[in-house]
Amino acid sequence: MISAPQQRKVTIIYYCDHGLTLHYTVEILEQNAEGRVIIPKAFKEGKSIIAVCDGEIKILNTLGDGILSAHYLT
Repeated sequence: MISAPQQRKVTIIYYCDHGLTLHYTVEILEQNAEGRVIIPKAFKEGKSIIAVCDGEIKILNTLGDGILSAHYLT
């Protein structure tokens, strides 16, 4: 009996290769037998992946958010 591939909801945090803005996306991806998610090559193109987090998370602040806020206050 062949079992269906296991899937996992993850949040992927990454930079695009031509920018300094931190991005994130929530994806449902297949995982291998060891439990590691398999990120498609097409998704990886043009990106530097910083972290893969289990489940859905919402990033409230990133590096540079404070600098941007201070700029608008003055």
